[in-house]
Amino acid sequence: MDIEVNYRNKKRYKTARYPLHQGFFWTWLIWLLSKIALLGKEYKVEKINMEGLKPPYMLLSNHMHFIDFELAAMGTYPYPVSNVVSIDGYVIKFFLLEWIGAIATRKFTTDIHLVKSIRKVLQRGDILAMYPEARYTPCGTRAFLPDSLGKLIKMNKVPVVAVVHRGNHLYAPFWNFRRKRKVPMHTTLKQILTPEEIASLSVAEINAILRQELTYDEYRYQKENGIRFREPFRAEGLHKVLYQCPHCGEEFQMGSKGAELFCKACGKRWVWEETGELRALDGETEFPHIPDWFDWERQQVRQQVRSGSYSYSDEVQVWSLPRVWRYLPLGKAKLTHDPEQGFLLEGHYRGQTYRIHRQPEQTNSLHVEYDFGPLGKRDFIDISTENDSFYCRPTQENIITKLAFATEEIYLLSREK
Repeated sequence: MDIEVNYRNKKRYKTARYPLHQGFFWTWLIWLLSKIALLGKEYKVEKINMEGLKPPYMLLSNHMHFIDFELAAMGTYPYPVSNVVSIDGYVIKFFLLEWIGAIATRKFTTDIHLVKSIRKVLQRGDILAMYPEARYTPCGTRAFLPDSLGKLIKMNKVPVVAVVHRGNHLYAPFWNFRRKRKVPMHTTLKQILTPEEIASLSVAEINAILRQELTYDEYRYQKENGIRFREPFRAEGLHKVLYQCPHCGEEFQMGSKGAELFCKACGKRWVWEETGELRALDGETEFPHIPDWFDWERQQVRQQVRSGSYSYSDEVQVWSLPRVWRYLPLGKAKLTHDPEQGFLLEGHYRGQTYRIHRQPEQTNSLHVEYDFGPLGKRDFIDISTENDSFYCRPTQENIITKLAFATEEIYLLSREK
């Protein structure tokens, strides 16, 4: 049972509110500011099977960088859009997001009112935009998509448009998003389901279509389009997602500098070629294709979870976000994670103990942040409840990608059981 934090102010930011209708002025201003932000960048926005389509409809997009919103705005103008936005996006600028009709939610929680807000937006004839991966892609491929998406679509019976951005991750990879690259970006908006098709398909069939249509691979896109990275810093930060050495098997000993990735334990080095492929400087190149290395790491975690050998325990620094004025420092706490109990966060604040427990089936994925600016440019994970969010900075370096893998694998195992 959870024991809440002993705050002086017991109030929480109320996410259970219906979003405002986005007036035309805001729709126009968003389009204009997006157009200005995209100046000097090479991009293309293409519409497929969209002839005659007008709102209401659901827009489901892959997620790589903030530029996703700007490119999507180019494709949806002049129609009003209500975006589902994570609570951390509301910090300080909450009033602006409320005015433009955004819908606040806490990531990877059971939010019944979110479903009601989505229905409200569609019933009044607007576009409902969601980023179902609920985080930026770590390595340029599709992340976990929940089965509840199919149920949501079946419930609302409106057309579904898939937005797939290509090149956005290459332009600003999540693990080094502050240093941009020169990359052509291509966004497609494609109607993938009509109301008639939704009525005839099962939830499982709808989910299968979503996973197919929202599948992407940024490094394959790079190779197919002959895109070359000229930037000398291109590999810096890559060790945050490629954290395990495939040569010696050591975890959390990877590093990166310039165009090279290396293991501090065994000394093996790889160079990240301008073409986007990895090449070992000595010996076998285990994974030339970055997503293959990433998937190999996931398989290692899956084996640990299913064999019962996975567990995590650490003393973390915690900041919380019950409201949207600022992050509150809660000091140190103990965080544990395993297949039996899921996440357990235990700490003390203002003389009282707090205890936050998220069982395996309550958390189907994990919100991770590399180089999180609001809290000192360090790596964080976010564990949210229905009315609070806890941003935890691990003591152990370079572990948050593994925690994300483990969360998803533990969830899938719990569903099987």
